[in-house]
Formats: sequence, structure tokens, C-alpha cells
Amino acid sequence: MCTMICHSAPISGNGKGREGWFPLLHANVSYDHPFSLPDDHTLNIDFVNGDRGPSARVAVELSVEAARSLVATIQAVLAEAESGGYLDEDEKLAV
Repeated sequence: MCTMICHSAPISGNGKGREGWFPLLHANVSYDHPFSLPDDHTLNIDFVNGDRGPSARVAVELSVEAARSLVATIQAVLAEAESGGYLDEDEKLAV
């Protein structure tokens, strides 16, 4: 059964596709059926730039355990960067 759980967030970054690097504008995050993994449901992230068409997309499918581990790792890296004084004031507010 499809969950229909999907959220979108504006982002600023770059992704690498078949034609090289391109700017990313949104991340679409869903919990639903994967296309590739054999799991029933996965956390799916599509990093996209809709202005550049359907090929400007980087897709990721993660198990629940992998998704939780990734979130914890991202938080740990940002906390370490902040405590080390590597984030500027604007970046600290966003963490």
C-alpha cells in the first residue's frame, strides 16, 4: 500500500548526474515503495532542479536504519563544525 508521505524542501547545493554537476533547488523526501531496493518501504530522497528537466535529479533509497544513521551522522558533523568555529553566524542559526 502506498503511504503518499512526501515533503519537499528548498535546498542550495550541487548534484552530479550523467552530464556532470548541476545546481540543486529542492529535495523531495518520501517514505514509500522503492524502485530498486527489495524492501517494502524506504526513505527516498530526490535531489532535483526542475528548471533543468527530469535528468537533473539524484535519487537515493535508504532503509529506515540507514536513514536514521545518516540523520545522526549529519547532525554530529554539523555540531562538530559549529563547536570548532567553522560555521559562520548565518549557518549557526540554520543548524
